Amino acid sequence: MNLSLFDVLLSFSGLCLLLLVGTALRQHLGWLRRLGIPEALIAGLLGLLIGPFGPWSVFPEQVYRIWSQAPGVLISLVFATLFLGQRLPSPGVIWNRAAGQTAFGMVLGFGQYLVGGLLVLLVLQPLFGTSPLMAALIEVGFEGGHGTAAGLGPTFRELGFPAGETLGLAMATVGVLTAVLLGSTLVVIGRARQWLARVNRSQQALDTVDPMSAEERLNLERAAGTVDPDAPRSMTIDALTLNVALAGGAVGLGILLKALLTGLAGWFGGPETANLILAIPVFPLAMVGGLIVQVVLQRTGQTGLASPLAQASLGSVAMDLLITAAMASLNLPLLEENWLPFVALAVVGLTWNIAAFLVLAPRIFRDHWFERGIADFGQGTGVTATGLLLLRMADPLGRSRAMEAFSFKQLLFEPFLGGGLVTALSPVLIASWGLPRFSAVALALTLASLVFGLRLGRAR
Repeated sequence: MNLSLFDVLLSFSGLCLLLLVGTALRQHLGWLRRLGIPEALIAGLLGLLIGPFGPWSVFPEQVYRIWSQAPGVLISLVFATLFLGQRLPSPGVIWNRAAGQTAFGMVLGFGQYLVGGLLVLLVLQPLFGTSPLMAALIEVGFEGGHGTAAGLGPTFRELGFPAGETLGLAMATVGVLTAVLLGSTLVVIGRARQWLARVNRSQQALDTVDPMSAEERLNLERAAGTVDPDAPRSMTIDALTLNVALAGGAVGLGILLKALLTGLAGWFGGPETANLILAIPVFPLAMVGGLIVQVVLQRTGQTGLASPLAQASLGSVAMDLLITAAMASLNLPLLEENWLPFVALAVVGLTWNIAAFLVLAPRIFRDHWFERGIADFGQGTGVTATGLLLLRMADPLGRSRAMEAFSFKQLLFEPFLGGGLVTALSPVLIASWGLPRFSAVALALTLASLVFGLRLGRAR
């Protein structure tokens, strides 16, 4: 079926209309705001009703085809903008401020692979003949989120697991909803049990001298690091065009890197290795491309060319369109066929996250363990915005300084887990290594992260 430019325009218009309706519903329905459900997810669920597998299919087939292919393109743009416009601190500064937070995040992430691998290996495969690639779904859905799940759709299909994208999106939806509900409950319990930091008079005096200002919190929430204070804030069309070009250049570098890796794999490892490299998605390499572009801008003294606000807005637009398109084109029959293994994985993943927060966080974080841990729980179950929401609930005045550590942690964590290189490679590694070996490596990495985190806790 040939696609025309009119089909692309109609598809884009349909997504925009769904986003407008989703925004209006969230503004007028207070319970949606209280749950913290993003507008794009509401729009996607509305699109599911009028999508190809919904009760009311209203668009031509070409539109749904474009919606199903759009996430794989948009996720590369999202990841290309992560480092653009951000002043990259020295490795020492990042490490000193975010080592403990990173260790706990790695325990959560690698542990999700571990419990998922053990469940599939010991229970789901023998009973239901489940694909070993389902072992990656907990981390892909919870840590990675909707964007990562949609971006890995072609990889799952290439590896013979076409249901992977649908199940990953469903896992991400479960993660967003349960992160808010369970996280809010944990905050209430934490206040009742006095797990949250208690403020004494000396602390109150300190807060009056060195409070975290609203502007400082906003800057930390906008970027995973420090924002260049000299970067231009203008949003004229010239500045926006330049920032789009920088992001597009980062994506282009990612494509070139993949072509280079594929060529090297074919040269040294043969056709079979090259086919495995072809299954790797472009988006983590686009993130590397964005990092390269930002480093070049810093080395040449041209950091002002990349606006942090423009890059954040560009990434947000791509992510909102991505989530809406991915949810609207969700393949419900594939979800129905795998509902029992899916439920088992979701329950095990949530159990692991809660247990890690309640048992391990107090031992890894020797100060403000609840505030620091609840931010990672929110991100590791839902999305980064969920972690920030729960942190605001637990520490509305920013006394714990957990926001700073949580933000700097992203520079160490996101390139690997939560949608980074490890997340993108996990289906390929399961297919090439086999699930037993993959689970053993996940066990080793989980234990290593835990030992490292416990040592940091004792040292502090």
